[in-house]
Amino acid sequence: MKDLHLLTWVTQLGLTVAVPPVGFIWLAVWLQNRFQLRQWVLWLGIFMGLYCAIYGLYTSLKSLKRLTSGKKKEAPTVAFNDHI
Repeated sequence: MKDLHLLTWVTQLGLTVAVPPVGFIWLAVWLQNRFQLRQWVLWLGIFMGLYCAIYGLYTSLKSLKRLTSGKKKEAPTVAFNDHI
């Protein structure tokens, strides 16, 4: 069952990396054709897509590492007299 859960995370990782560049480039080309904008819109779309893909890769790998480490964050225990 854990392998199936990891497979889901790998699929999510692939979508997180693939969808933002395609979406931003598609949006940039549409904006460029619709409003007769120049080449800078396409470069902005490429930059934003790559930035979102790298950030999504980073956060997904961080979550996957936390998931596979097996360690859970434990809440600190607070005693009755530990309040201020």
